[in-house]
Amino acid sequence: MGMVNAFIETPLGSIGILVEDGVLCGLDLEPDRTTGAGGALPAVVREQLLAYFEDGSHAFELPLGLQGTAFQRRVWEALREIPSGCTVTYGELADRLGTGARAIGGACRANPCPIVVPCHRVIAGKGLGGFAGDAGGRKLAVKRWLLRHEGALPPETPPVS
Repeated sequence: MGMVNAFIETPLGSIGILVEDGVLCGLDLEPDRTTGAGGALPAVVREQLLAYFEDGSHAFELPLGLQGTAFQRRVWEALREIPSGCTVTYGELADRLGTGARAIGGACRANPCPIVVPCHRVIAGKGLGGFAGDAGGRKLAVKRWLLRHEGALPPETPPVS
């Protein structure tokens, strides 16, 4: 994502935040803590992120400055209409927007503001699909955590011994 203005500590670890002229432009789920963080984080951004991590049903109302193609911006706008606690498949969203599931996946992968623009609410027809360009590992664990936090997945149950 490049330079971040600030970091915020969350249950997912440190998140890098890019704000330009008071407008949220990006969230980095795996920020490089050795660069950036020279600016102040607007109180409204901090408050809304903390409110979300406190309550997964919190709806973001932040000004966004998302850089992408016209198609990507159209997909990102559709993502913002998916309510917390709900999911939609790549195919369902593709049908709604008159495109293909792979194109939806590409736009989700390019999303500069995950969580606020909830690409994690888009899942595969079978299983979770990927998240932020990864089909496994930490990023998929983040997607699973976000969906559980919002009530879209049941809580994890410990294995029975």
